[in-house]
Amino acid sequence: METLPTGISVLDREFGGGLPSGSVVVLKADPASQSELIVDRFSRPRECRYLTTVRSADAVEGTLTVGSAGEGGESDGSEGGGGDVETVVEETDREAPIDDVLAAAADLPERATLVVDSVEPLEAADRSRYGSFLSDLRGHVDDAGGIAVIHALKGNNGQNRVVTEQVADVVFDLRTTVTGTEIVNRLIVPKFRGGAALEEPLKLKLTDTVSVDTSRDIA
Repeated sequence: METLPTGISVLDREFGGGLPSGSVVVLKADPASQSELIVDRFSRPRECRYLTTVRSADAVEGTLTVGSAGEGGESDGSEGGGGDVETVVEETDREAPIDDVLAAAADLPERATLVVDSVEPLEAADRSRYGSFLSDLRGHVDDAGGIAVIHALKGNNGQNRVVTEQVADVVFDLRTTVTGTEIVNRLIVPKFRGGAALEEPLKLKLTDTVSVDTSRDIA
């Protein structure tokens, strides 16, 4: 099983080079967080098909970052860096988002990344339909030897959110805490099928870039 870089160098170091090819990855986050920066980073290292279910394609393209700079703006050594990796952004049909995502997955280039941003409109399907969708998505991504990244926003989620997390090979849980003096972002990896999950949260700085927060927590 090949390991594919995430686009975030500290995660690649923790995971021995990246994520296993064929993985379905879920990023859980608050809607008001800067989680889109992490999704953006995941889309960089390889050719990417980016499916947006809520925002317009123009809005997504306007915020995607060109190139593959790592933490602190330095190159993270991810393959395909240098700004020449193609990311194709497409809007899904508001009435049939599952069909559009599966069509893109079936046509996924070898070792490419498929981004679904965000999954809530798909989770609104009935349980049987949604379960079949996840099974088919996994099959297409595995055939391509790529990675699927599902952006899952926290909130009033229905019963299908449990199915999303159960099927996922890797779960990233971004937890944003607001205090009187700062905003703290911690990335937790509670699930890593076929690998080792992180034992401790990873403290991140999420401003206009993704970087590691090296400041110490003071109780």
